[in-house]
Amino acid sequence: MTDSYRAGLDILARTGMTQDTRRNRAAEVAPDFIRSAVGFSYGEVFARPGIDLRARQLAAVAAFAALGRSTAQLREHVVAALHLGWSQAEIIEILIQTSVHAGVAAAIDALAECHDLLVERTISANDCE
Repeated sequence: MTDSYRAGLDILARTGMTQDTRRNRAAEVAPDFIRSAVGFSYGEVFARPGIDLRARQLAAVAAFAALGRSTAQLREHVVAALHLGWSQAEIIEILIQTSVHAGVAAAIDALAECHDLLVERTISANDCE
């Protein structure tokens, strides 16, 4: 296990993103790729100094909302942002802000896709599956 992969697993644990069914399924057929992806994305980029993990998670939410695809990853990062202490209201504001830069349709799609995550309730580990 490489240092960056180990660091990536630590970041995933800190964000509560350890139960990603898609990543686990992909690892069954391409384990080397998943180790590289986790090592680079989380073990190197998310672990960089400069901004904290909470800010990085919010940036990920905005980026996935702006992309307008990868809704499963959008949901995973919304749950992680909530896990790290962002409120539903703050995430909604980020998605609204995303509309200025990525388009109103992308923001509406993101809000609709994450509706169940952004209403006042307790988030469970099954929300991203």
